[in-house]
Amino acid sequence: MRSVAEQYDDRGDVPLAGYAALASVFAAGAGAYAVLARRRGVRLPREVPPWDVVLLGAATYKASRLLARDRITSFLRAPFTRRADEGEANEVVDEPRGDGIQRAVGDLLSCPFCISAWSAGALVCSYAAAPRFTRLVSGGLGALTVADGLQYAWTWTQRTTGG
Repeated sequence: MRSVAEQYDDRGDVPLAGYAALASVFAAGAGAYAVLARRRGVRLPREVPPWDVVLLGAATYKASRLLARDRITSFLRAPFTRRADEGEANEVVDEPRGDGIQRAVGDLLSCPFCISAWSAGALVCSYAAAPRFTRLVSGGLGALTVADGLQYAWTWTQRTTGG
């Protein structure tokens, strides 16, 4: 009889147990935060203004790019990934390595879309406990996002005008 992992993936290289462990860590972290926040009297905001959602979204985007693609944060990914390629704008492309939990963490850390859920979770927890601080940090990450867009626009303009 084939295991669930073998039934799910014919190649057998999807670390389902590692993914389950990571999902459990995420859920346990969120639960621990909720218990700690409640004990400390953190009151959830009655509403989250649309501007804060946009700000948190831009910050989540940039934080996930920094974690998954920035050259300087390679030391965080190195135990779980290997350098696969050079990306645009001084970004790097890493690919997961190993098996089991090492591979699952490598998948998480090398994928900006995957790590964005964790980044958003951290920012939302921070927003609930310290909204002013989180807006400041998110504003900084949002400014980097805008700066990146301007850098790309400048590069595109230079390429299209031959300058």
